[in-house]
Amino acid sequence: MLTDVAREQMIEQQVRACDVLDEHILDTLRAVPREQFLPQAWRELAFADCEIPLPLGKRMLRPLLVGRILQALAVRPGEQVLEVGTGSGYVTACLGRLAGRARSIELHPPLAQFARANLATGAAGVPIEIHEADGMELAEESRYDVIVLTAALPIYEPRFERALRPGGRLFVAVGNQTLQQALLVRRASERDWVTRVLFETCIEALEHAPRPPSFGF
Repeated sequence: MLTDVAREQMIEQQVRACDVLDEHILDTLRAVPREQFLPQAWRELAFADCEIPLPLGKRMLRPLLVGRILQALAVRPGEQVLEVGTGSGYVTACLGRLAGRARSIELHPPLAQFARANLATGAAGVPIEIHEADGMELAEESRYDVIVLTAALPIYEPRFERALRPGGRLFVAVGNQTLQQALLVRRASERDWVTRVLFETCIEALEHAPRPPSFGF
């Protein structure tokens, strides 16, 4: 099928070409039908190297960024996974397929409904929970093995690292709209976290996240 050919080209020419070499991740991208998570009008661009428009002015992350996120987190079966920013539900489905289940928080009810409809097709093949809530109000402690923020923090916010269990991993992009660092934060113990810079990126900011003060003259 032409769709299968386009999907494989996406994996080989975009994702693997950016050093995403973990076969578990590549197989997940093969198994989760990305085209089913796009608005109907954009499905012809399902495998293109671009951000796809979603309802409410949001955008679906590029395939290579999804691959890099998943590879950095090294999600294992049975882990407790939280995503902040459900969007289309595509990243949610990939996380769920790797862990066996996933939980996601979405601020906007219409987007949450859009993602639920996409996931209702069985595209993930595993249980997925989507909650309508503000990620910036997350107050859980030591609950998750993996946390993914699909939108950036202009200023780093420690509430997300506190929600990790020891050994847990957080993916987050930190910085302004023109230059952000993608970080992997690992909780080494009850009181210690280790941060590693992965790469530079640029994605939209998480709504309600603190911003640095603006300068005036």
